[in-house]
Amino acid sequence: MEGYYPLDISGYHAELPILPLPSGVKICFFNLHGAQELTEHCGKQIAARLKGECDVVVTAESKGLQLAHVVARELGQRYYAVCRKSKKLYMQDGLETSVRSITTGEEQKLYLSKHDADLIRGKRVAIVDDVVSTGGSLLGIENIVNLAGGVIVKKAFVLAEGDARDRTDIIYLAGIPLLK
Repeated sequence: MEGYYPLDISGYHAELPILPLPSGVKICFFNLHGAQELTEHCGKQIAARLKGECDVVVTAESKGLQLAHVVARELGQRYYAVCRKSKKLYMQDGLETSVRSITTGEEQKLYLSKHDADLIRGKRVAIVDDVVSTGGSLLGIENIVNLAGGVIVKKAFVLAEGDARDRTDIIYLAGIPLLK
């Protein structure tokens, strides 16, 4: 670890550890796992920006799970959809697509169960996740939502990293740099 990056996330102060990736780029590592107070804060902030805009929330496992849970709860949605990174036994009749993200550097698959595909079909969908950077994971989620017949109306993130901060098609709570 190479120090910490101080950050204000819509009124919540965080210190993100700076970690090197195999590519040589350093990231401000953001982790919602186990961080109940931070997850609640971010989920409520995102839900406030999505209110009345969507019928269903979709996320990718794993760090987006608890965030999507809070957002869906705050929006009064009984279910949210999850793009999984491995095909579970109950997903044999679901959908799949390929994705490449900055953190893994390798091609991965995303899978959506038939239940979640049916949940999305014909609905206004908000994609919710922790961080957007190069947009590889986001593109995978967009592909699978389109395959399921959903209509993407919002793309919301806690953090936009690097050049993603300049995107006009997303909403986010705070921006972080990619460090060399």
